[in-house]
Amino acid sequence: MTDSTGRRVTANLSLSLDGRYHGPGGPSDFSMFAPYVTSEVARGQLTRIWEGATTALLGRINAEGFLSYWSAVAEDENADARDRGYAKWLVDTEKVVLSTTLTEAPWEHTRVVNAPAADVVAELKATGEGDILVNSCPSVIKPLLAADLLDRLYLMIFPEIAGDGQRLFDDGLPASKWELTHQETGELGEIAMVYDRVR
Repeated sequence: MTDSTGRRVTANLSLSLDGRYHGPGGPSDFSMFAPYVTSEVARGQLTRIWEGATTALLGRINAEGFLSYWSAVAEDENADARDRGYAKWLVDTEKVVLSTTLTEAPWEHTRVVNAPAADVVAELKATGEGDILVNSCPSVIKPLLAADLLDRLYLMIFPEIAGDGQRLFDDGLPASKWELTHQETGELGEIAMVYDRVR
C-alpha cells in the first residue's frame, strides 16, 4: 500500500526455529529466548528496528508489559547504551495502542484506539512521516500480514525448537515475495534478518 507520505509499516518479532513466538507455557513463556536477547546481534537488531520509526503501534498487553519494563531502563544509567536508546525512544515516541478494553492511556505520548489494525495503519500512513513500527506484537502483526500491509519484517531467529506455542505465519496468508536486505549471525547461533516486501 503506497500513499503520499511514503511511510513504511515495519514489524519486529523473535521466533524459534519452528516459527513460534512463545513457548509451550503460553504467551508469557519466553524462557527459550532468554539466552539470546542480550547478545550483540540481538542488541544491534533492537537498535535497527527503531532508528527510522516515529510511531510505535502496540496491542494493550504488549504496551502494558513493555512500558512498565522499558520506562525503568530509560532511567537506568547503568543499562547498556543500546537498551537505553530503545527505551528512551519507546517512552518518548508517539504510541498508538489498540484495545477494546482501555478507555484512556496511562502512558505519555499515547492514544488508545478501538479499531481494526488495518484501518489504524491506513490512517497513520495518511499523515506524518517516519516508519510505523508494530513493536513485537503478534496480535497486530498477524492481521497486517493477512491484509498485506507490512513493508518490512525485522526477524530474530533463535536456534531452539519450542515444540508448541503460537506461530507467526498462519495458514491462509496471501502469497507475497520478500527481499533479504540484512542478515547477521551471532555467536550463539541467533540470526538477525531484515526482509523488505517486494511489490
